[in-house]
Amino acid sequence: MEPKRIREGYLVKRGSVFNTWKPMWVVLLEDGIEFYKKKSDNSPKGMIPLKGSTLTSPCQDFGKRMFVFKITTTKQQDHFFQAAFLEERDAWVRDIKKAIKCIEGGQKFARKSTRRSIRLPETVDLGALYLSMKDMEKGIKELNLEKDKKIFNHCFTGNCVIDWLVSNKSVRNRQEGLMIASSLLGEGYLQPAGELSKNAADGIAENPFLDNPDAFYYFPDSGFFCEENSSDDDAILKEEFRGVIIKQGCLLKQGHRRKNWKVRKFILREDPAYMHYYDPAGGDDPLGAIHLRGCVVTSVESNSDVRKSEEENLFEIITADEVHYFLQAATPKERTEWIKAIQVACRTGK
Repeated sequence: MEPKRIREGYLVKRGSVFNTWKPMWVVLLEDGIEFYKKKSDNSPKGMIPLKGSTLTSPCQDFGKRMFVFKITTTKQQDHFFQAAFLEERDAWVRDIKKAIKCIEGGQKFARKSTRRSIRLPETVDLGALYLSMKDMEKGIKELNLEKDKKIFNHCFTGNCVIDWLVSNKSVRNRQEGLMIASSLLGEGYLQPAGELSKNAADGIAENPFLDNPDAFYYFPDSGFFCEENSSDDDAILKEEFRGVIIKQGCLLKQGHRRKNWKVRKFILREDPAYMHYYDPAGGDDPLGAIHLRGCVVTSVESNSDVRKSEEENLFEIITADEVHYFLQAATPKERTEWIKAIQVACRTGK
């Protein structure tokens, strides 16, 4: 009897030989993790046994690379995976930890159908705290702040972070808040903006995080940018990133010239409505952008440029300039979710 599939999807994996980061189709089974070069491949490139393995999350071994987790096998082999965003990483980590626990206890992996109250551990859950801080209504308000003739968009001050932690009863006092904020900064949930906060984060100040109205910070997926003496072209480019992120994740994208398919990380923003796509293996700058104003998005059941085994879950975006983009989701549900999100963005966005 084949092991049960628990979770599958695209993750970026660090190679064990050349140490390069490449997107892989990853399948979590009850007893191990298989990874494939493509979803349609019949045989995996490798398999990681879970029995006796340990999981580390978040993994901070790679500097600016966020949402990384590490699996260490009984033979002390380290395997590093990177998710596209926080919630995706945490979902993988939860299921892998549970699978390891089930193996150790001789139990079958099963998801509970009834909701039970969960008692949080005494240690702070930084991931959950980060999501609370980003809450549109009750979280920290993102502002456009001016300093030294520069405008910092989508950011907030250090003392506002501590104020929020105290008022939200996440900490007992400002000193404890400073410690938690430093941990959030160290794990990449907060980023420094401006010389004062950057110098502190680099170790020049006594504390890496500053409880200071002149120290600016931002969320890594907020669309932050700093405006100063820029050209009109720069201003237009920055305008694309003003929109609020409403969906993100990995999809297959067909190239316009060679018609080959590659995994790309997509970030969908509204007002203005843009989809930027990135190399999921790294790089802060987008490889391209799709302006969604006036676009049409539909499911595609067949495409002459795609092999039969790869025709599933296709959809097409046709822009107002009549540029066609063919994309492929991992599941029918994911395709539907992307289509609905894009339709909302192109109706409400500029």
